[in-house]
Amino acid sequence: MSYPLSDRNELEAAAQIVYRAMQPTPQYAWPLLNEALGAEAWIKHENHTPTGAFKVRGGLVYMEGLARRAPQVDGVVSATRGNHGQSVGFAARRHGFKATIVVPHGNSKEKNAAMRALGVNLIEHGSEFQESREHAARLADEQRLHMIPSFHRDLVNGVASYWMELLTAQPDLDTVFAPIGQGSGICGAIVARHALGLKTRIIGVVSAHALAYKLSFEQQRKIESPVSTKTADGMACRVPDQESLELIMQYADDVVAVTDEEVEAAMRLYYVATHNVAEGAGAAPLAAAMQMKDKLRGRRIGLPLCGGNVDHDQFARILSANSFT
Repeated sequence: MSYPLSDRNELEAAAQIVYRAMQPTPQYAWPLLNEALGAEAWIKHENHTPTGAFKVRGGLVYMEGLARRAPQVDGVVSATRGNHGQSVGFAARRHGFKATIVVPHGNSKEKNAAMRALGVNLIEHGSEFQESREHAARLADEQRLHMIPSFHRDLVNGVASYWMELLTAQPDLDTVFAPIGQGSGICGAIVARHALGLKTRIIGVVSAHALAYKLSFEQQRKIESPVSTKTADGMACRVPDQESLELIMQYADDVVAVTDEEVEAAMRLYYVATHNVAEGAGAAPLAAAMQMKDKLRGRRIGLPLCGGNVDHDQFARILSANSFT
């Protein structure tokens, strides 16, 4: 294995970088959610970060490291569907870096607006994330910008800070669910579990309309798969990242898939049961738990509400549907 898992000292050092910019987020067990699931579910509220999503933690740690490793860097570039780009913009501004972010055409208008408000130079290119990422790599070469990857040890260590918070507060959780986009979230769970010496089961969650990581996990090799999700843009991955895939294949306990309909039902349930807004990827862990609730009955589980950045019009449409269960 080429990726040695971070130890507790490394993760605690990363967390201190995060806490210079934000406070730890809360974890709550909501009675109506517990009733719906038939289990004790602890919700980790990453929708309460300064950018409304967990990604900001990784961006803060990555930019801190970049400022030390390459002080000559003036500008950075990356690709995103939104939350990673907000993370880059938020952290880059703290270090005086200029940030260029590439998004696919048709990306969330409100996520785009949030990135621009952070000072990001936003470029629309391609029809899906992979095409945006390839264009960002070209811009890095042409404009001599530092290309921020979607997966990196610093990103994982930063993201792991929220899992350390949750698993320290609730060390007896039987199972946690982690959505998979490019892998930093679930890999953060893996390294936190390892650092704390726990046996918690980690289940990855993908969109049933973006199956690359699930198929790769099942066949133990990298497999591309087309993307057609309309709701879970944070999980709209066509090509898995090799490093994150290796960690997932070795350490995750399972990977399950949820449909857009299941995700939208979970978004409605979150709002009705907690009055928190969840974007598609943020609601995917709850959707998976609802799908598996017969197996989870009576257990204690962890569900990251990892982002709340959903466009108004989309959320209004989802909430207006008849049922939330």
